Amino acid sequence: MSESFDSQSIGLRAQKKLLSKMTSRKVIQTFIDERSGRLLDDIYRLAKDYYDRKRAEKVIKNIIKTVIKIGILYRNDQFNTEELALVEDFKKKFRTLVMTFVSFAQVEFSYDRAFLMQIMNECGDMLKRLVSRHLTEKSVNRISNVFELFGNRDFLDAVFKSDGPHKESMSKVVHDLSGMLENNVL
Repeated sequence: MSESFDSQSIGLRAQKKLLSKMTSRKVIQTFIDERSGRLLDDIYRLAKDYYDRKRAEKVIKNIIKTVIKIGILYRNDQFNTEELALVEDFKKKFRTLVMTFVSFAQVEFSYDRAFLMQIMNECGDMLKRLVSRHLTEKSVNRISNVFELFGNRDFLDAVFKSDGPHKESMSKVVHDLSGMLENNVL
Protein backbone atom coordinates (compact mmCIF):
# COMPACT_ATOMS: atom_id res chain seq x y z
CA MET A 1 0.00 0.00 0.00
CA SER A 2 1.32 3.44 -0.91
CA GLU A 3 1.75 6.27 1.60
CA SER A 4 -0.74 8.42 -0.33
CA PHE A 5 -3.59 5.93 0.04
CA ASP A 6 -6.65 7.59 1.59
CA SER A 7 -9.65 5.34 2.17
CA GLN A 8 -11.88 8.25 3.23
CA SER A 9 -11.20 10.02 -0.06
CA ILE A 10 -11.91 6.84 -2.01
CA GLY A 11 -15.14 6.29 -0.06
CA LEU A 12 -16.26 9.86 -0.73
CA ARG A 13 -15.50 9.55 -4.45
CA ALA A 14 -17.39 6.25 -4.54
CA GLN A 15 -20.44 7.84 -2.89
CA LYS A 16 -20.42 10.72 -5.38
CA LYS A 17 -19.91 8.36 -8.35
CA LEU A 18 -22.67 6.04 -7.17
CA LEU A 19 -24.99 9.00 -6.73
CA SER A 20 -24.30 10.23 -10.25
CA LYS A 21 -25.55 6.90 -11.62
CA MET A 22 -28.69 6.63 -9.50
CA THR A 23 -31.56 9.07 -9.44
CA SER A 24 -34.48 6.69 -9.21
CA ARG A 25 -37.38 7.58 -6.91
CA LYS A 26 -36.47 4.82 -4.44
CA VAL A 27 -32.87 6.03 -4.10
CA ILE A 28 -34.00 9.63 -3.80
CA GLN A 29 -36.39 8.76 -0.97
CA THR A 30 -33.45 7.59 1.14
CA PHE A 31 -31.91 11.06 0.91
CA ILE A 32 -34.88 13.40 0.59
CA ASP A 33 -37.81 13.59 3.02
CA GLU A 34 -41.44 13.48 1.97
CA ARG A 35 -42.01 17.25 2.22
CA SER A 36 -38.96 18.02 0.08
CA GLY A 37 -40.03 15.37 -2.40
CA ARG A 38 -43.46 16.96 -2.69
CA LEU A 39 -41.84 20.37 -3.25
CA LEU A 40 -39.61 18.92 -5.97
CA ASP A 41 -42.66 17.32 -7.62
CA ASP A 42 -44.46 20.67 -7.58
CA ILE A 43 -41.40 22.48 -8.93
CA TYR A 44 -41.19 19.83 -11.65
CA ARG A 45 -44.81 20.50 -12.66
CA LEU A 46 -44.20 24.24 -12.74
CA ALA A 47 -41.08 23.82 -14.90
CA LYS A 48 -42.86 21.31 -17.15
CA ASP A 49 -45.80 23.69 -17.60
CA TYR A 50 -43.50 26.46 -18.76
CA TYR A 51 -40.68 24.60 -20.49
CA ASP A 52 -41.19 20.93 -21.35
CA ARG A 53 -41.01 17.51 -19.69
CA LYS A 54 -37.40 16.83 -20.70
CA ARG A 55 -36.01 20.12 -19.35
CA ALA A 56 -38.10 19.83 -16.19
CA GLU A 57 -36.81 16.31 -15.50
CA LYS A 58 -33.23 17.38 -16.14
CA VAL A 59 -33.41 20.36 -13.79
CA ILE A 60 -35.00 18.32 -10.99
CA LYS A 61 -32.32 15.63 -11.38
CA ASN A 62 -29.69 18.38 -11.25
CA ILE A 63 -31.20 19.78 -8.05
CA ILE A 64 -31.33 16.35 -6.42
CA LYS A 65 -27.79 15.38 -7.41
CA THR A 66 -26.42 18.72 -6.23
CA VAL A 67 -28.22 18.70 -2.90
CA ILE A 68 -27.21 15.14 -2.14
CA LYS A 69 -23.58 15.69 -3.16
CA ILE A 70 -23.35 18.78 -0.96
CA GLY A 71 -24.92 16.78 1.88
CA ILE A 72 -22.34 14.02 1.41
CA LEU A 73 -19.51 16.58 1.46
CA TYR A 74 -20.95 18.25 4.54
CA ARG A 75 -21.50 15.01 6.47
CA ASN A 76 -17.98 13.87 5.66
CA ASP A 77 -16.45 17.14 6.94
CA GLN A 78 -14.99 18.04 3.56
CA PHE A 79 -15.55 21.79 3.84
CA ASN A 80 -12.80 23.97 5.29
CA THR A 81 -13.47 26.87 7.66
CA GLU A 82 -13.95 29.38 4.84
CA GLU A 83 -16.36 27.04 3.05
CA LEU A 84 -18.32 26.42 6.24
CA ALA A 85 -18.75 30.18 6.59
CA LEU A 86 -19.93 30.24 2.98
CA VAL A 87 -22.44 27.46 3.82
CA GLU A 88 -23.91 29.66 6.54
CA ASP A 89 -24.00 32.70 4.25
CA PHE A 90 -25.66 30.62 1.55
CA LYS A 91 -28.31 29.34 3.96
CA LYS A 92 -29.21 32.92 4.93
CA LYS A 93 -29.23 34.13 1.34
CA PHE A 94 -31.28 31.14 0.15
CA ARG A 95 -33.80 31.66 2.95
CA THR A 96 -34.06 35.30 1.86
CA LEU A 97 -34.60 34.11 -1.72
CA VAL A 98 -37.38 31.74 -0.67
CA MET A 99 -39.05 34.35 1.56
CA THR A 100 -38.89 36.87 -1.30
CA PHE A 101 -40.31 34.33 -3.74
CA VAL A 102 -43.20 33.52 -1.39
CA SER A 103 -43.85 37.19 -0.64
CA PHE A 104 -43.92 38.16 -4.31
CA ALA A 105 -46.38 35.35 -5.00
CA GLN A 106 -48.66 36.20 -2.09
CA VAL A 107 -48.67 39.99 -2.19
CA GLU A 108 -50.32 41.42 -5.29
CA PHE A 109 -48.15 43.82 -7.34
CA SER A 110 -45.01 43.25 -5.24
CA TYR A 111 -43.14 41.18 -7.83
CA ASP A 112 -39.74 42.70 -8.64
CA ARG A 113 -38.01 40.61 -11.30
CA ALA A 114 -34.66 42.42 -11.10
CA PHE A 115 -34.45 41.95 -7.34
CA LEU A 116 -35.39 38.27 -7.54
CA MET A 117 -32.89 37.64 -10.34
CA GLN A 118 -30.16 39.38 -8.34
CA ILE A 119 -30.73 37.17 -5.29
CA MET A 120 -30.88 34.06 -7.50
CA ASN A 121 -27.59 34.98 -9.16
CA GLU A 122 -25.95 35.58 -5.77
CA CYS A 123 -27.20 32.20 -4.49
CA GLY A 124 -25.97 30.42 -7.61
CA ASP A 125 -22.55 32.08 -7.41
CA MET A 126 -22.20 31.22 -3.71
CA LEU A 127 -23.12 27.60 -4.31
CA LYS A 128 -20.68 27.27 -7.21
CA ARG A 129 -17.89 28.78 -5.08
CA LEU A 130 -18.73 26.33 -2.31
CA VAL A 131 -18.45 23.20 -4.44
CA SER A 132 -15.85 24.20 -7.04
CA ARG A 133 -12.99 22.65 -5.02
CA HIS A 134 -14.88 19.40 -4.46
CA LEU A 135 -17.02 18.59 -7.48
CA THR A 136 -16.40 18.25 -11.19
CA GLU A 137 -17.02 21.00 -13.71
CA LYS A 138 -20.05 19.01 -14.84
CA SER A 139 -21.55 19.24 -11.33
CA VAL A 140 -20.81 22.97 -11.17
CA ASN A 141 -22.53 23.35 -14.54
CA ARG A 142 -25.59 21.60 -13.09
CA ILE A 143 -25.86 24.39 -10.55
CA SER A 144 -25.63 26.97 -13.34
CA ASN A 145 -28.34 25.11 -15.24
CA VAL A 146 -30.72 25.18 -12.27
CA PHE A 147 -30.27 28.88 -11.54
CA GLU A 148 -30.38 29.85 -15.22
CA LEU A 149 -33.60 27.92 -15.79
CA PHE A 150 -35.42 29.30 -12.76
CA GLY A 151 -33.82 32.74 -13.05
CA ASN A 152 -34.93 33.19 -16.65
CA ARG A 153 -36.71 36.53 -16.87
CA ASP A 154 -39.52 35.23 -19.12
CA PHE A 155 -40.07 32.23 -16.84
CA LEU A 156 -40.27 34.48 -13.77
CA ASP A 157 -42.66 36.89 -15.46
CA ALA A 158 -44.88 34.01 -16.54
CA VAL A 159 -45.08 32.25 -13.17
CA PHE A 160 -45.65 35.47 -11.22
CA LYS A 161 -48.47 36.58 -13.50
CA SER A 162 -51.43 36.52 -11.11
CA ASP A 163 -53.95 35.43 -13.72
CA GLY A 164 -51.57 33.33 -15.77
CA PRO A 165 -51.73 29.65 -16.73
CA HIS A 166 -49.17 28.71 -14.05
CA LYS A 167 -51.21 29.99 -11.13
CA GLU A 168 -52.20 26.53 -9.81
CA SER A 169 -48.69 25.05 -10.03
CA MET A 170 -47.23 28.20 -8.54
CA SER A 171 -49.64 28.16 -5.60
CA LYS A 172 -48.57 24.58 -4.75
CA VAL A 173 -44.89 25.54 -4.82
CA VAL A 174 -45.57 28.59 -2.66
CA HIS A 175 -47.61 26.49 -0.22
CA ASP A 176 -44.76 23.96 0.10
CA LEU A 177 -42.14 26.69 0.51
CA SER A 178 -44.25 28.50 3.12
CA GLY A 179 -44.59 25.32 5.14
CA MET A 180 -40.86 24.70 4.99
CA LEU A 181 -40.17 28.28 6.12
CA GLU A 182 -42.65 28.00 9.00
CA ASN A 183 -41.01 24.75 10.17
CA ASN A 184 -37.49 26.21 9.79
CA VAL A 185 -36.57 23.60 7.20
CA LEU A 186 -35.31 26.39 4.96
